Amino acid sequence: MPPKRQKSAKRWSLYPTLHDDVARLLEEEDLALEFYNIDTDEGGRHMHDSNIMGRFICRNGACKSSGWSSKKIAITIRMYPGQKYNARVYHQRCKNCNCISRPILDESYAERVTYRIKKWNGVEVESPRISGASKGPHNSLLCEGCKAGHCSELGGGNWIVQMERLTI
Repeated sequence: MPPKRQKSAKRWSLYPTLHDDVARLLEEEDLALEFYNIDTDEGGRHMHDSNIMGRFICRNGACKSSGWSSKKIAITIRMYPGQKYNARVYHQRCKNCNCISRPILDESYAERVTYRIKKWNGVEVESPRISGASKGPHNSLLCEGCKAGHCSELGGGNWIVQMERLTI
């Protein structure tokens, strides 16, 4: 019997369960949007790459990593016709075992998504504040947002990832 092929791990996720947090913040400006649970760029009116914060736990039971926090989780916020939106959140890989991990997000998700939606709807908003300093450099080789070309670090001299994208 041939060995079973392992299903490849997802490189990003949508978070429809966080829509209530987004909706609460949008109510302040009398905006009401619906979460669009189809993960596609097609048909979108607006798209913006940004980053948020959160924590990762390695899913590999054999790995000794206790997890890690990140102040640079890549996110692509998208707006669709009919006042619908979604946000693709990119996963990261464990530096110990290279296993892919889905983040546990903090309040920066709702804050960043609502900031962008308000801007797209003509609401004057202050730029979001960055909280805290990073405890280390961004590792583009572990960031699925960098690999997909949607991480804010790409423009910042990550030549290794940029070179990997070159084709001959």
